[in-house]
Amino acid sequence: MEIILREDIKGLGYKDDIVTVKGGYGRNYLIPQGLAIIASPSNKKMIEENIRQASHKAEKVKKDAEDIAAKLEGVVLEIPAKAGESGKIFGAVTTLQLADALKEKGFDIDRRRISLNQDVKQLGEYTAEIDLHKEVKQDVSVQVVEG
Repeated sequence: MEIILREDIKGLGYKDDIVTVKGGYGRNYLIPQGLAIIASPSNKKMIEENIRQASHKAEKVKKDAEDIAAKLEGVVLEIPAKAGESGKIFGAVTTLQLADALKEKGFDIDRRRISLNQDVKQLGEYTAEIDLHKEVKQDVSVQVVEG
């Protein structure tokens, strides 16, 4: 089943992308939730026209994302966490904590755009990926320290 995404969906695609999904996923989840529409010929034409009209805006959005990525280069986030003697922390570091740490440094980034490629359950250094734009991603160093 071909659908047109109305929002960015992690692991599936970005807004206005035409993607193929299984019928049940499209009909029972994506379309009722308002996350997608059926990719009929008329809807495809409408999306192409919207993309054409918004192309100059998209270039500005991409440029802004690249500027933020350049500022994020070399940024190290220190996340304090309570830990036992073995270095294992109580709980885990979440994307919400990373978003708050970025906000303290002056970056307003939604927690849903941040992904950790591994579970953070020990003190140490990790890497988080920030998805600023569908073509612009930036890695940020995260240090979990005793706190």
